[in-house]
Amino acid sequence: MSDERRTSSSRAGSGSDTGDSKRSRQRIIAWLVGAFGLIVPAVVLIGVIAFVIAYETATVPKPGDIKQNQIATIVDSTGKTIAKIVPPEGNRTDVKIADIPTSLQNAVIAAEDREFRTNDGFSVRGLSRAVWGRVTNNDLAGGGSTITQQYVKNALVGDEHSYERKLRELVIATKMSEQWSKDDILEAYLNTIYFGRGAYGVAAASQAYFRKPVQKLTPAESAVLAATIRSPSYYDPAVNEEAAVARWHYVLNGMVATGALTSAEAQEMKYPKVYPAPATGGETVGPNGLIKRQVLAELAELNISEQQVQTEGLKITTSIDPQVQNAVVQAACRKNDVYPCENGVLNGEPKQLRDAVVSINPKTGGVAGYYGGDDAQGWDYAQAGLQTGSSFKVFALVAALEQGIPLSKVYSSAPYSIPNTDITVENSDGESCGSCNLATAMKMSLNTVYYRLMMDLDNKAEDVAAAAHKAGVAESFGSVEHTLQNDNGAVEGGVVLGQYPSRVIDMASAYATLAASGIYREPYFVQKVETSSGEVLFDRQPNPGKRVFPAKVADNVTAALEPIAAYSNGNSLYDSSLGSRPSAAKTGTAQLGDTGQNKDAWMVGYTPQLATAVWVGTDKGTALTNYGGSSIYGSGLPAQIWKRAMDNALDGDPIEQFPEPEAVGGQAGVPYEPPPTTYQPTNPSTRTRPQIPSIPGTGADGNLTVAPGITIPIPGAAQPGDGGTGNGNGGTGNGGTGNGGTGNGGTGDSGTGGTGDTGDTGTGGGTGDGEGVVPGVPGG
Repeated sequence: MSDERRTSSSRAGSGSDTGDSKRSRQRIIAWLVGAFGLIVPAVVLIGVIAFVIAYETATVPKPGDIKQNQIATIVDSTGKTIAKIVPPEGNRTDVKIADIPTSLQNAVIAAEDREFRTNDGFSVRGLSRAVWGRVTNNDLAGGGSTITQQYVKNALVGDEHSYERKLRELVIATKMSEQWSKDDILEAYLNTIYFGRGAYGVAAASQAYFRKPVQKLTPAESAVLAATIRSPSYYDPAVNEEAAVARWHYVLNGMVATGALTSAEAQEMKYPKVYPAPATGGETVGPNGLIKRQVLAELAELNISEQQVQTEGLKITTSIDPQVQNAVVQAACRKNDVYPCENGVLNGEPKQLRDAVVSINPKTGGVAGYYGGDDAQGWDYAQAGLQTGSSFKVFALVAALEQGIPLSKVYSSAPYSIPNTDITVENSDGESCGSCNLATAMKMSLNTVYYRLMMDLDNKAEDVAAAAHKAGVAESFGSVEHTLQNDNGAVEGGVVLGQYPSRVIDMASAYATLAASGIYREPYFVQKVETSSGEVLFDRQPNPGKRVFPAKVADNVTAALEPIAAYSNGNSLYDSSLGSRPSAAKTGTAQLGDTGQNKDAWMVGYTPQLATAVWVGTDKGTALTNYGGSSIYGSGLPAQIWKRAMDNALDGDPIEQFPEPEAVGGQAGVPYEPPPTTYQPTNPSTRTRPQIPSIPGTGADGNLTVAPGITIPIPGAAQPGDGGTGNGNGGTGNGGTGNGGTGNGGTGDSGTGGTGDTGDTGTGGGTGDGEGVVPGVPGG
């Protein structure tokens, strides 16, 4: 009986506890609601008090009193000026509101602040719309700032991201809206805002885009200018026509919504003709202009706005090392009327030759030297997608070493028939080592050995592409959405010999990863950014990097590449006071169609302190020949440019040795092997002629977009009016093999005299290129 009572009592007690818990939770919720009800009004009250105090103490200048610093300076690592961003003072002309067409006023209001005529300097609806656009990821929702706020931000309080700065902006905008007329505000805004192309204010913008006085702008032209304000570089029709036209329609729709246009008038309008950007005084000339272009692009990635660049007097310190830069430029440039160049390797060579050189510090990732061409406003060849030839073989070796395949692994160098195809891979001019290890085959640049190696990898060609991407070859650039693969995502075997386009800066970066024993550091230009008042907007910290390969993998690749500079026509490095300097390098050559000529030639190499990539080609797909008419290969002009640039860039620097590689698969470093043997070339008539696919990322006209609005002809690709390289199937003869270009046909490279090298010869002597017929790939 007592047990039953205890059980009942216990149950009763449990029910009581449950009721108490419910009442306790209800009391807590009620308390929180009450506290919230007190806190929110308190916060609002504090905000109101802060606003009132700030409003009473704020001063608003009179119209015309506000002055701005508009000069930004780009300097090298020592503080020496590289370039200036200076919109010419004559490019800003203030105009009265009465001289600004009503259509332009209405277009700007429609684009930036549709409630401008009625708001009090700020817009609750506009702010809400901007927040909702951010939540829904709707870029067309518009910004939250009114025209008055934008003017105050640009002219008075700056772009700092803080509540204090935003409060000042709201206060001054509100007070300005009371003290200035709407026409005063709009006039100041339209004479201040940046429209791109170095044009400040509507008068300069009218000339920059339409070559006419602002008074003569049509409504359609007014809408074009209004459309650029949000992001002048992006919405410039010369840079991004599709986006510019879409934004233009947005402005027209806004003008209809505000009653400035009828729907019928808007529908009848056509996008007007826009002139190219005008040349302006004070522009940077020569190679430094291309550095300026890269710096500006990087600032945008660092969230430093174009408005800040144009108005805050920035000092932008770069990673450019003046000694390295001078060495790179003087080795690569040719004498011209604009930029002095007395000792360039290309002086005296055919005028159609172009080159690019990029040097990167492996220990930081900083671009220490950069040459994309002599034209400051022209094509930047360091950013162009170009076939790399045998300089890409290193990534097959990286992948092999990662999978435990050592440098001592021996392969036959005999012709290789690709299974289930009628394609045969061969070496240039029947070159052979009989059977040899991977280090010897790399030095001799034997296609057949490295194709066999690729076929032994776990995922074959995909592993080569993956190793290249990890090293630093870009996953995408320009119009190429996915590099190192076909449009269907497949990676062809030709990747091992440079079938797919890569950029000069990427090859320098990827080899820098090897120089750093497998640690990748993203390349960069911008080191530090300061305003004219000394405020630091950005300061890059040392980058420990990301290990992408084991050190023993990278160091064994280095060991295999060390003999090649000397083997390539004696282009090893030498310091005038310290003596021989160790280096690791690889050449590459890509052939021009079935012509037996070449279209791209490379030398890429490094020391522990510096990695440098060199490309030589043309911009119209013509054959690479030197002053004597001989074909140009990687161990010719590119290797000479590389040696001169590296020797002078490193002159006086301590000589650093590469690390001793640890063993991979039981082999550390280059194994001993008896001298190779050769045999006679196969009968050209019996060689199978492969087909080469179009270069990924090129259009029907053979062009490659390297950046928005920057499209260059791919050397070797079909070009209007030059007949292109097409589908010609070329056989192999003395001194030339296969097919290439961007049409169908295999490719390969060879010289007419001499023995196989790392890839390079002239006609009738020297060393022959160690490349042969490869499916879909120029050799190199």
